[in-house]
Amino acid sequence: MQNMEELYQLIAQRQKTPKKGSYTDYLFTEGLDKILKKVGEESTEVVVAAKNPDDGQLVYETADLFYHVLVLLVERGVSFDQIKAELAKREGKMSDFKDRPEIKNL
Repeated sequence: MQNMEELYQLIAQRQKTPKKGSYTDYLFTEGLDKILKKVGEESTEVVVAAKNPDDGQLVYETADLFYHVLVLLVERGVSFDQIKAELAKREGKMSDFKDRPEIKNL
């Protein structure tokens, strides 16, 4: 696998032509609630791993989270191009954000 977009395409292909017995097929068969549960679990595992000094565990858990988020996007029909377009819209906006005055009263 070269990049996230290729992984997204592979997952989308597996949704259309399932490989019986695969974990990806299992997730799609179980449906959105199962996928959401896994995204939540993996998010928590990334947070826990980030608090520990072992970068290897953080890398491992982040890979799991990325995979499950891509499965979620495919399940919901959100394309990788939509995500790239959203990120492109945000380019350069952080410099505008950090120059804003502090909000003291919410």
